[in-house]
Amino acid sequence: MKTIKCVGILTSGGDSPGMNAAIRAVTRTAIYNGLKVKAVMRGFKGLIDDEIVEFKTGNVSNIVKQGGTILKTARSKEFESKDGRRRAHENMLKHKIDALVVIGGDG
Repeated sequence: MKTIKCVGILTSGGDSPGMNAAIRAVTRTAIYNGLKVKAVMRGFKGLIDDEIVEFKTGNVSNIVKQGGTILKTARSKEFESKDGRRRAHENMLKHKIDALVVIGGDG
């Protein structure tokens, strides 16, 4: 089994209370455990379109007071296609993302 060194995080579906708290918890826990964190903007659409940035602890400071999700969210019909999933996978490989944490709906 491959060792996880980098975790991707994205929010999908409609935004809702608690998403920012979950983003913060995943980010801080991953960093505490020596992992890199890559944030994917705009859900699965951002994963397909390569909207991926590295997150540090400072990126998630004071976000629990904000509503919705700082990562934005978008529904993606393209992810339902084989080509869309292939492009998403290629971007995960490009950014060396070993695991993906998805917060929210199926979007």
